[in-house]
Amino acid sequence: MKKSLLALALSGVFALSAHAQSSVTLYGVIDTGLVFANNQGGHNSWQETSAATENTVYGLKGSEDLGGGLHAIFKLENGFNLNNGSLYNAGDAFGEQAYVGLQTDQFGTLLLGRQFDTVNDVLGPISSAGGSYGGNLSAHPFNNDNLAADSMSINNAVKYTSNTYGGFTVEGMYAFSNKAGGFSNNRAYGFGATYAHGPLNLAAGYLQLNNAGGGVSDTNPNGAVALDDGSADFVAQRQRIWGAGGNYAFGPANVGLLWTHSQIDNLSSVFAGGDGYAALGGGLRLDNYEVNARYSLTPSLSLAGAYTFTDGSYGNGGASASPEWNQFTLQTDYSLSKRTDVYVEGVYQHVHGAGTGSVLGDATINTLSPSSTGTQVAVTVGLRHQF
Repeated sequence: MKKSLLALALSGVFALSAHAQSSVTLYGVIDTGLVFANNQGGHNSWQETSAATENTVYGLKGSEDLGGGLHAIFKLENGFNLNNGSLYNAGDAFGEQAYVGLQTDQFGTLLLGRQFDTVNDVLGPISSAGGSYGGNLSAHPFNNDNLAADSMSINNAVKYTSNTYGGFTVEGMYAFSNKAGGFSNNRAYGFGATYAHGPLNLAAGYLQLNNAGGGVSDTNPNGAVALDDGSADFVAQRQRIWGAGGNYAFGPANVGLLWTHSQIDNLSSVFAGGDGYAALGGGLRLDNYEVNARYSLTPSLSLAGAYTFTDGSYGNGGASASPEWNQFTLQTDYSLSKRTDVYVEGVYQHVHGAGTGSVLGDATINTLSPSSTGTQVAVTVGLRHQF
């Protein structure tokens, strides 16, 4: 009898031990506020918005210890609009991320599924748009380098990220078109690297999209970059993005510098915020030069700012233009607790040199509908909660 009780007790201990080696966590971010824009389609506007800075999401993530330094991991993450409860990516149950993978203590992590791309991974944290300040409203024109929090998610992706060695981390990704007889029709691939040493962080990355959203052929709209759920910022035959940057922290301050280049060939359309997709043919080249800074006045109160100059070159047959954008972002943030903060943010964008009659000639702050002129101003007061 005593042996039976002892065996039962031991089996219970081992069961608890095995259970403790696995975990599943519910998490999320809720970001909402009121936005005033001086010009959307020729009218000023007040609106309640969701995800002005960070994406409003909820998700599940988990890990299982398989022994020998090997872990199975997963993440299921859904983006939604808090103001009306709708899905951020129409039709997607987990439109932000949905992946499973293996992680080893020695070699790194391998993930399969819907994921963020390599450029967003390595350069996003250095930019104002991808950081916890600035955010989606401060994205570069048309989010052309995919650094904002509301950036595209890549379907059918296989991504490897190394462990960190001597401060260096590298990653590579390939996303399949999943189309029979069209291996390169709406595929994506890229790589990136970061280096961290004390207060210094450096990063560089590359991303290529072939026929994103089906491109001009419209033969595979839901391959690596889907059109139906709004993931494709540019519908084009090819888009290449590369860039490099870094930031440095000293005391309560953090200063960053960033350059990215986007080269888009044989365009069909571009996503223009609240107006959806706008027709745009030809080819477009964009160089984004950003400087940003953040200063913590107290442990709870911070100030942040960013300036981006975007130099563009557009051509479509005999027509050409050289649009230039200047964009300023200012934000102050106050933490009510470790999980809840309030913020005030203002963004100013001005574009010139694109001529008239083109979506390139209208100022378009990310997530908003285009202005009827070359200038647009937006101010938001927001509340953010993390769980």
